[in-house]
Amino acid sequence: QVQLVESGGGLVQAGGSLRLSCAASGRTFSMSAMGWFRQAPGKERDFVATINWSGGSTYYADSVKGRFTISRDNAKNTVYLQMNSLKPEDAARYYCAAVRGSKVATSLAGFGSWGQGTQVTVSS
Repeated sequence: QVQLVESGGGLVQAGGSLRLSCAASGRTFSMSAMGWFRQAPGKERDFVATINWSGGSTYYADSVKGRFTISRDNAKNTVYLQMNSLKPEDAARYYCAAVRGSKVATSLAGFGSWGQGTQVTVSS
């Protein structure tokens, strides 16, 4: 089991940037693919990005492709989400999650551990 704690959320103007971090504890982190999801009020939790255990494979939702970058530092047990060119529609609570394995995943069912989330607000 991996325990996850997100940080880095906040208020930013449209066009700005934020970098989210997800600190993980547990011996299996370096062997686990990781991902980011987001959930806006009244909406479903949506996939944002995923990265495999080594960082060599990533996959993004179409809505963030070219603007967001997922990365990881296994020595620091941390996953990052760099968000650039933020739009008001990016506002949501962002969740870090660990995949049930080493390969990337995009569906909720593929993830076994979740953090509490960090709030991102984008003003227009």
